[in-house]
Amino acid sequence: MMLKIGVPSKGRLMEKTFDWFGERGVQMRQSGAEREYAGSVEGIAGVELVLLSAGEVPRELAAGRIHLGVTGSDLVRDKLADWDRQVAELAPLGFGHADLIIAVPACWIDVDTLDDLDAAAAAFRAAHGFRLRIATKYHRLVRDYLTAGGIADYQLVDSQGATEGTVKNLTAEAIADITTTGETLRANHLKVLDDALVHASQAVLFASRAAEWDEQTTRVYGDLLRLIGVAQPDHR
Repeated sequence: MMLKIGVPSKGRLMEKTFDWFGERGVQMRQSGAEREYAGSVEGIAGVELVLLSAGEVPRELAAGRIHLGVTGSDLVRDKLADWDRQVAELAPLGFGHADLIIAVPACWIDVDTLDDLDAAAAAFRAAHGFRLRIATKYHRLVRDYLTAGGIADYQLVDSQGATEGTVKNLTAEAIADITTTGETLRANHLKVLDDALVHASQAVLFASRAAEWDEQTTRVYGDLLRLIGVAQPDHR
């Protein structure tokens, strides 16, 4: 059985992942045309490259269809309940940095912290008869974060498109989204709450706890981790 490693199939995440492994003696290449989701691995035998969208990697790890996977730590934590029981975090890779934050309209001059948001949410419900809406694609992470912060008078609404535009379009009063520079937030007249960093994300190498680990894949796994300089935890 080949050890399968899932890697983002396009863009900077794919390029950076290929570079990271290449610097450690493992060459990954996309096969054929740009839209072909197949690839090759050189530098170590017994490894099969599986190209997936970054959002598919957590699901494939949890299902055991791939042994290893590279994706954002935010995606694993948001898509997988009790994520650390389904996957093992092997190594942060040092790229793909982005912060999951909560932002409100810049004109809310008295709302700068979670406590301020809590008060604003209570006042909003009293004035309008329904809970303040926070648009996001990261329901589990944001809900857990707000619950831990004691925020109750809100509702999460799903954002399918550009989350930053939901406040302008009057489909939400606040947002929770990934940002790197904050430029898009500022362009949409939004400000990040001072103490509302939900999760600092980056690309991480994960191992599946559900995959079939036979003698060959276990041996290749150990060889690969030694080659790339990553300590081997108990992934099962």
